[in-house]
Amino acid sequence: MNSNDIIVRPIISEKTTGLMEENKYVFEVSRKANKHMVKKAVKDLFEVDAEKVNIMNVRGKNRRLRFHVGKRAAWKKAIVTLTVGQKIEIFDGQ
Repeated sequence: MNSNDIIVRPIISEKTTGLMEENKYVFEVSRKANKHMVKKAVKDLFEVDAEKVNIMNVRGKNRRLRFHVGKRAAWKKAIVTLTVGQKIEIFDGQ
């Protein structure tokens, strides 16, 4: 897998913005990715060293549209802790 295929998108919310102060960044990653793959992809794409990677599966929620019942797709989330003194520049908003 390519590094661009492993990391799908960054997740920006109020909660994840608070985590950035603790040097933690949150990404949506491929369902097939593991911790080692995410750590290598972060190093390749952003040129920073990840100290720790936590991964969790997010279940899809049931959704309803009038008479039809459907389900959102499940996805995988990774919380990447960087080494002290490093940061990812695209999250700074500059």
